Amino acid sequence: MAFLLPPGAGAGEIIGGQEAQPHSRPYMAYLKIQCGNEMFSCGGFLVAENFVLTAAHCEGDEISVTLGAHRISEQERSQRKLPVRRQIRHPRYNRETTNNDITLLQGDSGGPLVCCGVAEGIVSKGIENSTGPPAVYTRISHFMPWITDTMRGI
Repeated sequence: MAFLLPPGAGAGEIIGGQEAQPHSRPYMAYLKIQCGNEMFSCGGFLVAENFVLTAAHCEGDEISVTLGAHRISEQERSQRKLPVRRQIRHPRYNRETTNNDITLLQGDSGGPLVCCGVAEGIVSKGIENSTGPPAVYTRISHFMPWITDTMRGI
C-alpha cells in the first residue's frame, strides 16, 4: 500500500489507497507550515528520533511537526506536536525544476511513497487540482549518503 499526498491535497486524503489501521504507521509526520500569512501542510516521516524527511518545497517561516496522529483533525492523546528547529534543504535543490526536492527537518525530539513497508520516495510534484497520484517523486535511495552524512554531522 502506498500513502501518497500530492501538493495541495488535504492531509486527510489518501489517494489510491485505503485507511490504515490506527497508529500502525508511527513514523508518519504531519507538517503544519506557516509561510508569511499563508498556512499549508505537507507529509513527512521520521528517519531518526529527531529528524523528519520531507520535500524541500515544504519550507516556511515556522513549521510544527505532529507525530502519533491517526486523524489530524481530532485531538488524540497519542499526538505530539514539536517545533522544527532547523530545516536542512539539499544543497542542490532547484525550485524551478524540483530537482533534489528533499529536506531534513530537525526537531527538538514532504509524505512518503511506501512499498512493502519500505519508504522509497517523497512526493515532489503533483498535478494541480488532481485526485490522482503524484506526477513526480524523489527516490530516497539516491540521497542516502547525504541523509546519513547530514544527520551524523549535526
